[in-house]
Amino acid sequence: MTNLDELTSWDADWKGLRVLVTGLGVTGFSVADTLIELGAKVVVVDGQTSEILEQRADTLKIVGAHAVYLGPEHIESLTEIDGALPDVVVTSPGWNPRHPVLDAATQAGIPIWGDVELAWRVRERAGRKPAEWLVLTGTNGKTTTVEMTASILRAADLRAIAVGNVGTPILDAIREPNGYDVFAIELSSFQLHYTHSMSPLASVVLNLAEDHVDWHGSLEEYFAAKAKIYERTRVAAIYNVEQRETEKMVEEADVVDGCRAIGFTTNVPGLSMLGIVDGLLVDRAYIEERRSSAAELASLSDLGDVVPQHTAANALAAAALCRAAGVSVAAVKQGLIDFEPGEHRIQVVANKEGVLWVNDSKATNPHAASASLSAFKPVVWIAGGLPKGVEYDEIVQQHAQRLKAVVLIGADSSKLAESLARHAPDVPVIGPGVQETGTETTTREALSGEDVMKQAVAAAASVAREGDTVLMAPAAASMDQFQSYAHRGNAFIQAVQDLLN
Repeated sequence: MTNLDELTSWDADWKGLRVLVTGLGVTGFSVADTLIELGAKVVVVDGQTSEILEQRADTLKIVGAHAVYLGPEHIESLTEIDGALPDVVVTSPGWNPRHPVLDAATQAGIPIWGDVELAWRVRERAGRKPAEWLVLTGTNGKTTTVEMTASILRAADLRAIAVGNVGTPILDAIREPNGYDVFAIELSSFQLHYTHSMSPLASVVLNLAEDHVDWHGSLEEYFAAKAKIYERTRVAAIYNVEQRETEKMVEEADVVDGCRAIGFTTNVPGLSMLGIVDGLLVDRAYIEERRSSAAELASLSDLGDVVPQHTAANALAAAALCRAAGVSVAAVKQGLIDFEPGEHRIQVVANKEGVLWVNDSKATNPHAASASLSAFKPVVWIAGGLPKGVEYDEIVQQHAQRLKAVVLIGADSSKLAESLARHAPDVPVIGPGVQETGTETTTREALSGEDVMKQAVAAAASVAREGDTVLMAPAAASMDQFQSYAHRGNAFIQAVQDLLN
């Protein structure tokens, strides 16, 4: 049996290692392809069947997969490889620890890795300097921050790429022939759960709020997965000054000797912090004279015309990561100027007759939606969808005074409707899927997809007046009525354009 402790480089002896890969999505395919190239004996299982999965399976068989099994009957128990249990299971992040296959592996004492764990183990390769890792996680803002980080790194003339949960599998970047200087890595709590030996140059937890409780089993387990990002950090463990939980994670992390704790805040920074002074992003952490002064990094206006508080926080976190890697002040400023926000993140769709229409479909939980709501007043709020086990009382209580009306979408947004009835009884709740009865609302079966969004936009337009913002920030996942948050956002954009043009 192969000693897994010895598998710490691309050039280690991976040949003959029996590996069960669970999941054949983008990540699973990348994992299997990498392991086959390394010489491992690879079996892949996926409970779904589709044309694209069949194509991926055929490709893996051609390049040397031992076997690929598709269909629900193949994920009911642990698959053996040549009559023996696998040496290791490498799982896709969507598979939670209670899945029968992963539970069986745990019961049998078989190690379970994620793609990030595998990537860390193969990052070193003869004749090539490995890329440095700047890693980040958080409930919200991950993709914006990782793209900001990559933009800053590129402004510093470093060969850099945003990878991980952002879309590009990290293993694909590692196998890039020309290599990279630095990886800006977005990590989900799912990926972190299955990561065990990563030792990044710098790490940060952007923020924490209730999310993915259904996957992790409890809020405590969700936070514990996020905290793993700080383990073995070498230069800077970066925390959110305005969320004590993140600082506590740093305090409790087993970091490398000499690693510094660096804070970021949207207020005036203290010593060893980055923050904001008079509209300027400043650094009191990475300069020698930090006890008496601060270095100007950029201005808020460099970030755009509309800069919500959480966008400024994301920029500070990105700057803190890059400064840990030795990036200059000038490169931070240029990188933030060059950065172009992704679609579906506080995206202005139209401004007509004094009504601002904003798409924030990426706000898939209450914490993200709350950040968007904080930026506007008064708001006609389009919200609802798949709640993922979260509660809505806090967000409704916090923003009731800025709500002019709420339009519900989603196949079942009853939990949000109930919170609105309890904590914002005077706010009209209207639109598809809702019948209004006095100050109470009851849900009925919603329409699907583009049709429900057209009705939602029409309902919002019926109450919006000059000075109002119509904000589509659902505070819920999209998969009940849409293929993805991008599909939902595009449906909103199209519905607004159809209505106003």
